[in-house]
Amino acid sequence: MCAASLSSFAQINAEQPAPSSTADNGHKIIYFGDGTAESGSSEEMISKFYFDQFRHAHDPLAPYFMFMSRDSKLALGIGGKFNATAYYDWNGTVDDNGFIPFEIPMSRDNTQRHRIGASVSESQLFLRLFGKSDRFGWYQLYIQAKFTGNGMNGYGFKLSKAYASVGDWTLGYASTTFADPAACPNTVDPQGPNAEVSETTFLLRYMHTFKGNHWSIAASVEAPDAQVPTYPGIATACNSYMPDFAAFGQYQWADGLYHVRLSGIIRGLEYRDDITAANHHVIGWGAHLSTVANPLPSTVLYGGINAGKGIASLNNDLQCDSRGLDMLPSVWNPGAMHTAKSIAWYAALQYNFRPDLYSTVMFSEVRLFPGDIKDDGMYKYGLYGAANIFWNPTSRLLLGAEYNFGARKDVSGDRRWVNRVGLTYQYSF
Repeated sequence: MCAASLSSFAQINAEQPAPSSTADNGHKIIYFGDGTAESGSSEEMISKFYFDQFRHAHDPLAPYFMFMSRDSKLALGIGGKFNATAYYDWNGTVDDNGFIPFEIPMSRDNTQRHRIGASVSESQLFLRLFGKSDRFGWYQLYIQAKFTGNGMNGYGFKLSKAYASVGDWTLGYASTTFADPAACPNTVDPQGPNAEVSETTFLLRYMHTFKGNHWSIAASVEAPDAQVPTYPGIATACNSYMPDFAAFGQYQWADGLYHVRLSGIIRGLEYRDDITAANHHVIGWGAHLSTVANPLPSTVLYGGINAGKGIASLNNDLQCDSRGLDMLPSVWNPGAMHTAKSIAWYAALQYNFRPDLYSTVMFSEVRLFPGDIKDDGMYKYGLYGAANIFWNPTSRLLLGAEYNFGARKDVSGDRRWVNRVGLTYQYSF
């Protein structure tokens, strides 16, 4: 058994910046077994740890230490990320490590005008195994967890992802096909833009890339996790019995670094009309257009817009309602419920000053259309903005500073703003 060092082939060119901002990610490789690797096969194997259609900027980098067979047909990486974040809120507070406009308190409380906080709950561990079979092609196993099991303010160990892939098929607990994590900008704030589609679920997905690596399509059957509220004596949420169906089509370029994606989802939502004692099944739907692109030298553009009915629980901001906002009661037809309409969008522009130094500005908005509900405390829209700067002093260390502003407006017309500054220290291993 011997150790070797392999420099990363995925350097960032300041004239053509990649969505990832890493510089030189060297690896320590421990070889095992017998056999001889074909020319370039080791580099091809390591590349598998970097390119992931569903990798988020908050996920750890490829592991520093790897075990690899001498024939380069099997590799195991065990790694993670230490993430320490500190922040200060003023002009009101958000009682969470994540900066979430939905959670902005609407009543002024002079005891909560300022808040300072810190956390390491976004630290993560993961295990990834890649292999190549003569019969089935590439396969992988992936398990990721972090320390947000007791909520963002706690430190319980919580599973983030756990899935297996063979060829074009993926089975397990993974990001919904409706989401596009790669099209989301990096933030100090662990929550990110309030319009981001963010959902992890159990699924079976088929994804295929063709036409010279320029087109990708995917379709999945996903375990339902709708958030249908219960209003005692009026309407009651029922267990879901229809899976979610999601799909996307994507055009990509620059070896998959940049893309434009159109996604869709269909969901089944069930409730019981307590007045007529009858169950009802309603179909929810959503559409999502997203992109990560390189419009000018040294720049990266991130953007997304999603809209639909009955998809609130898939959205960063709206999924924070404890009752659920996928369906809402009808004022004019007691006992009936309807799917809640929502629209959300975000845009971000990243500028790379150097391969190891970049800055991003972004804006995001979420709107809920509650229909005929007259509840003055009902959420109407939320705004999210951020400006940050990140620096890689070394290939594995990332330092960042960020300013956030957010607003929440209710149906009543009341609106409150909150400001935050945050710092982060992140080390991937």
